[in-house]
Amino acid sequence: MSHPALVSGSVAVVTGGAAGIGLAAAMGFAARGMRVCIADLGAGRLAQAAARLAGAARGGAADVMTSETDVSDVEAVRRLEAAVRERFGGTDVLMNNAGIQPGSGVFGPEEAWRRVIAVNLWGVINGSQVFAPGMVARGRPGLIINTGSKQGITTPPGDPAYNVAKAGVKVFTEALQHELRNTEAGPGGCKVSAHLLIPGFVFTGLTAGGRTEKPAGAWTPEQTAEFMFRGLEAGDFYILCPDNEVTRELDERRILWAAGDIVENRPPLSRWHKDYAKAFAAFARRT
Repeated sequence: MSHPALVSGSVAVVTGGAAGIGLAAAMGFAARGMRVCIADLGAGRLAQAAARLAGAARGGAADVMTSETDVSDVEAVRRLEAAVRERFGGTDVLMNNAGIQPGSGVFGPEEAWRRVIAVNLWGVINGSQVFAPGMVARGRPGLIINTGSKQGITTPPGDPAYNVAKAGVKVFTEALQHELRNTEAGPGGCKVSAHLLIPGFVFTGLTAGGRTEKPAGAWTPEQTAEFMFRGLEAGDFYILCPDNEVTRELDERRILWAAGDIVENRPPLSRWHKDYAKAFAAFARRT
């Protein structure tokens, strides 16, 4: 059964919607008869994406709008919310998906840290804080979907700024859902819920690394979006996506091992510590 917010005539806003998972999700919203706004940077990229969406939307171009929006700028996000409200009457589904990954090191460069956290974490906070009050007041079923990452849960070495930002997205989204489920809003209570999308290995511009062909282990953005829709329709909060390399069971073992670093008082990131390599391998095999 479809989620009551994912129905014809509802309005979806997707940040980072000009490509990758964002565009695939936007196409899924449009295919369900929803009106869609994609927000991103780059007028040309937005125009190309809008043309694709218009071909999928039941109302054609009339059901599609675009907005050049830097989600790290809260005033820009407020303008986005107002523009959607003026064009479509309000928002039923918000997907805070915009993200960047320029690379980072523990000791710098500082600008990479600031920009990653501004977009990947503050973009989610800005979107949620700006859109949620109006969505709740609308009194209609609604969804706020925040795109996290397994890197924000198991925090592998190599890109600490990205990990910090995505760990923040996880914690913020958990707090957001707790707040929403305890919000009194009219006789039926709050009808908006938050959800954390946790993609696996997905072949997008963010992960391509110069490659032009999808690696065998990666999912496509479309596979990820379809898994997301199934998770939303099932009512899942944590939408933990597998891929062609990593099963759900292996993800669970990795997550449990990461939590076990605290419980067992192991060194941090012990999964990548030479003294624990055999122990982790044995633990991972217990699937």
